[in-house]
Amino acid sequence: MSLPPKKLKVGVSLFVRKGEQSLWENGIFQNVLFLAMLLRRSPIVGQVVIVTGGGDGGPQEAKRMLEESPVPVIDMATAMQELDLMIEMSAQLGKDWVVEFRGRGGKVISMRVGNDYVIDIERMVFDKPHALLISGAPYHEVWTLPEYETTCVPYFQSAFRAPVRTMPHLWHPVVLERAIRQLPEGQGFAYQPGRRRWRMGMFEPNICMVKTSHIPLLVCEVAHRARPDITEHVHAYNTFHMKDHATFNGFANSLDIVRHGLATFEGRFPIWHVLALHCDAVISHQWENAQNYVYYEALYGDYPLVHNSHLIGDCGYRYHGFDCEEGGAALLRAFAEHDANLPAYRETARRFLSTLDPEAEANVRTYTAAIEHIYATA
Repeated sequence: MSLPPKKLKVGVSLFVRKGEQSLWENGIFQNVLFLAMLLRRSPIVGQVVIVTGGGDGGPQEAKRMLEESPVPVIDMATAMQELDLMIEMSAQLGKDWVVEFRGRGGKVISMRVGNDYVIDIERMVFDKPHALLISGAPYHEVWTLPEYETTCVPYFQSAFRAPVRTMPHLWHPVVLERAIRQLPEGQGFAYQPGRRRWRMGMFEPNICMVKTSHIPLLVCEVAHRARPDITEHVHAYNTFHMKDHATFNGFANSLDIVRHGLATFEGRFPIWHVLALHCDAVISHQWENAQNYVYYEALYGDYPLVHNSHLIGDCGYRYHGFDCEEGGAALLRAFAEHDANLPAYRETARRFLSTLDPEAEANVRTYTAAIEHIYATA
């Protein structure tokens, strides 16, 4: 395979707006950071930068958000002049910019780490503001994640008219560890065994149908009906905006966990703060969105994770699909087994999380080979 003619200068796009912005707003901001960490390790990359775009913020706002960024931050105009390879991630690149950049000899990859097929359909059907734009920008390749093999790979290939490649999902505890240093003295981000009843937490965003709280609520409901003595509280985070919706309100009020005063519907809070102070277990559900940072963060803290993901190995307590009855059984099993099996649970989680490390040799090799392929086939 042909190698690039020189060590590459690579940029990764980051959407930045003026004012306060946090890495905890969504997973894609952290993904930018993790990809930059990986690219620094690639033997064919000489320099990595983060490129601000899309919003009204610039490098200064990006530096505040990224805090201890391992790479420099530049703007789009500088990127046009200096970069060899641009990876579109958090901020979508304009078609004219891509055409001009390619005309100067640059390569462009679009890295898609959201379920754009579902998001786009919802926004078109329900007349919401646009998300992904099919702009006709001429990408050399589109990268996405294994979780989107079914829904998005064919969509991207046809809509973007470019080859699509699935790439390893990346995660590192550096952002989480930095955050938990802000916890009150004496509080740690780690599961505490020995509680007689559990406080359940669910963290689905509830802004798109791929990740909502409906199944997690039913999982907790099924477990509560079978064993009403194990539930201290159910925290349904990211649901405050739905609690007065007639349909959701009727659904929630049909549940024993609500009628018995055990469930509350709350706003959006950083998971590191909530798990450390208010929750003992994470109850989750996804639809074609099986790789989530919430899973990795819960596993890192040894918290019992009840989930339906087929892409996190043997971690947590799995149920299948939309089977909330099986999910309730998985929650009961977690309550019965977790404390006694905590060392084994921790070891399984650590082995899996190591496969996500941006600086792991296998991940660096995979991303490097994908970049080499673009130059070999140019």
